[in-house]
Amino acid sequence: MLKTREDVAAELARVRERVREGAVGARSADAVLGEPRPTREPEPIPREAPVADEPPPPRPDASAVNEHWRAEGTPGRGGLLSRLLERLLRPRLSAQVEWNARQVRLDNEILDYIDARFASTHRHYDAVLGHTGRHLGEVDERHMILQEELVSHVHDLVRRIDLVLGEGEKGRLAQEHALREIRTRLLYLEERLGRG
Repeated sequence: MLKTREDVAAELARVRERVREGAVGARSADAVLGEPRPTREPEPIPREAPVADEPPPPRPDASAVNEHWRAEGTPGRGGLLSRLLERLLRPRLSAQVEWNARQVRLDNEILDYIDARFASTHRHYDAVLGHTGRHLGEVDERHMILQEELVSHVHDLVRRIDLVLGEGEKGRLAQEHALREIRTRLLYLEERLGRG
């Protein structure tokens, strides 16, 4: 633990020397309290080349369903029984054909919707990821600027501490010199008084 003024001064001198040894681009002694470096403006982050997209999985082939949606068979030659059955079953067959047609339309619309939804989702996430990537790049640039400013401020602080310690040392030396002069004069006066 530091106890005396000399210990504190020695510790400050050690810290100052370590900072000077590790200083990046340290300035000369004549620029003790020069102007601080100007703050850099962040540069725009260059855009990266887009990554080649993987081909999406193939869309299901609905051509077979689209071709065979009718539930009717090929008309055949039938007799009286066949025509009678056809007349009795025609409403049901017509309803089945209508239902099949609507189901095929619905299947095609669902496939179109899924394609459009995937494309929209990919566009959205591409935009989000692009924005986030640019933002993170700007954050990195700002962190580098802050790091440079911090190093500059630490170097400025070291120079100021050097100046204060130097001025304090000059003041201490001047006081010691003045005390020596007073001591010498007192000894001289005591001698004269003792002789007198």
